[in-house]
Order: sequence, then structure tokens, then C-alpha cells
Amino acid sequence: MPFTFSDEQEEFRLIIRRFMDDKSPRTEVRQLMDSEQGYDPAVWQQLSEELGLPGIHIPEAYGGQGFGFVELCIVLEEMGRALFCAPYFSATALAATTIIHAGTEAQKLALLPGIASGQTLATLALSEANQDWLPANTELSATPAANNYLLSGEKSYVLDGHIADLLIVVARTPGSTGNDGLSLFTVTADAPGLNRRLLKSLDPTRKLAHLTFKQTPATLLGELNTGGDTLPPILDLAAVALASEMVGGAQMMLQSALDYAQLRMQFGRLIGSFQAIKHKCADMLLDVELAKSTAYYAAAAAAEGAPDLPAVASLAKAYAADTFMKSAAECLQIHGGIGFTWENDTHLYFKRAKSSEVFLGDPNYHRDQLVLRWENQA
Repeated sequence: MPFTFSDEQEEFRLIIRRFMDDKSPRTEVRQLMDSEQGYDPAVWQQLSEELGLPGIHIPEAYGGQGFGFVELCIVLEEMGRALFCAPYFSATALAATTIIHAGTEAQKLALLPGIASGQTLATLALSEANQDWLPANTELSATPAANNYLLSGEKSYVLDGHIADLLIVVARTPGSTGNDGLSLFTVTADAPGLNRRLLKSLDPTRKLAHLTFKQTPATLLGELNTGGDTLPPILDLAAVALASEMVGGAQMMLQSALDYAQLRMQFGRLIGSFQAIKHKCADMLLDVELAKSTAYYAAAAAAEGAPDLPAVASLAKAYAADTFMKSAAECLQIHGGIGFTWENDTHLYFKRAKSSEVFLGDPNYHRDQLVLRWENQA
């Protein structure tokens, strides 16, 4: 699979980068992270109408742009670089991907155009309190009712769950265990019995919510009891998308460290001339370039539906998470005392690195998955 981008893709990247530089300066990030909704509706409308980014990988038949997964990863890499605050990952990388791979034809025609236009904010509710990201550990129940299903239970750490118009919820039929009996359901924001609460999290640039369902009406997405088969490939694609976003953040930390090392004077010399700083920057460069290569390979594997995608997705997520955390920590160290102050932007990336590290499974979880998946392929 290719590790280079076409001229059109590189031009596309430049367009996204210019938009991010213009609409997501650090001053804007700080304003939005202190707000409850966490994004600027005017910028979201511009991003949707002028660039069509929410529908980047949604087929044209469903109102999208019809590009591939590589283009989605380019967008996310640039958003990660700019620390862009918007419900993009939840709506496009999670919800739209889930509907594309799990919904019926009628459901795709009904749900995807709204997401592609940016008018519908959607998200995926998978994790539960004190649980990991394995679908098999789902406890929220779905009981058949007259014309739909009734959901009872809780979901936590739901990305943008407090503002989403449409919730895609993972639940199980009563009496089932493990991967058996898992299904996907859609719930509207105004559904009775649904309570949504914004969580106070380490990373204020990424809003998380706790959801409580009390006999909440829901509509089945796709076929009943097929979630155990459909969710793993969806989560693999989400992991690849998150790896690309983290690579963008890691690149920004490397650039920030290099810029400061060539600016800060100590003992009459630039600190970038000290051997210890040179070694730190060289190690950061090596880690970031390896993470980029891994993420790009994973994006190409996702676009082509490669058979090794499950293993590659876990590899990309684990390595990108480690690299982002290490790069943010080294950038803080190179900045010295000023790096730990609230006025410096480095700590914003450090917090995003930490939240992304555990979201969709931490590196240890994905390394375990990587071993299991390679063994299954063998």
C-alpha cells in the first residue's frame, strides 16, 4: 500500500490546514473549551457548507462527498494539529461510520444526509461506567416493545453526548451475555426517559457525557443481535481515525519544541545548541515519523479493506497514543517552567494526549488486541 499522498490529497490537506489556522487559533480553543457546548455553530456551519467535511467519507448516494477513509484521516490529522473543538469525530468518524456499516439501506438514506450536511449531530454510545471498550461488557438492556425497543441502563464517556441530536447506542437483549445478543439502536435527543449530563473531564477540549436510559424508546439499527459481528470492524476504523488525529497533535508538539529550542537563550546560548536538547528533539522526530508511517499505513488499509486491518488498527492506535503522550511530555520539559503555566498552550495538548490515550482503549488494551489478532491470522 502507498505511503505517499497524491497531489490532490496534498492540496486538500493545505486547504484544511488553512481553514484550521484561521478558525482554530489557541485563543478560540480556550474560549470554546470553557463553554458547555464546546464548539462554534457558525464555524461548524461554514465547515459543513463550504468544505463538506462532515460527509467526507459518506457515499454520494447518501448526501456525502464520496471520498475515502484516507481523506477522512487527513482531515482528522489537521484537526488534531490545530486542537480543533467541534463534534466532528463523534458525528463523522463514529456515528456516520457506524450507520454506513450497520444500517439498512433505508436507514442510510434517512440518517446519513443529515450528518453529511452538518445539520444532525450524532455520536456513538458504547462505554459504560467502570467498564472497558469491549462491546462484550455491555450491560444496558433493550427490551422489545410494541413498535420499538425500550432501553434501560447507563452509558458513560460518550463523546459530545450532551449535544448530539442522534445517539447510536449499543445494548443487549435481556438474558444474553458476551458478544451474543448485542444490537445497535438509535435514540433521539428528545426521547422520554433519557437524561444527559456533561462530565467534568481532564481534557476540556473534548466534551464527554454520561447518559441514563429509563425505559427510553429506541429504534433498531440494522439487524437484531448482530452487534457482536458489526461492531469490531467499526471500532477498528474509529481507532485508525483517532490515531491520525493523535499524529497531528504529536507533530504540533514536535514543532513547538523545535521553535522554542531555537528561541530560548540560556547561558548566552540557544538551548537548541545543547546536546541534551538535541537528543530529545531527535528522539521526538523519530517517534513522530514512525507514528505517521503507522497511521498512514492503517488509513490505507482501512480504505482498501485490507485483511490485516484489525491488527494494524490496534498497532496504529497504541503507537500513536504512546507517541503523542511522549511528545507532549518532552515538549513540556523543553519549555521548562513556562511550559507548566496556564498561559502556555503546551498543557492543552498534553491533556488532549491523555484523553485520546484512553479513549477507545489505552495502548495496553490495543497491544493485547494486536497479539490476539495476529495469533488469529496465523
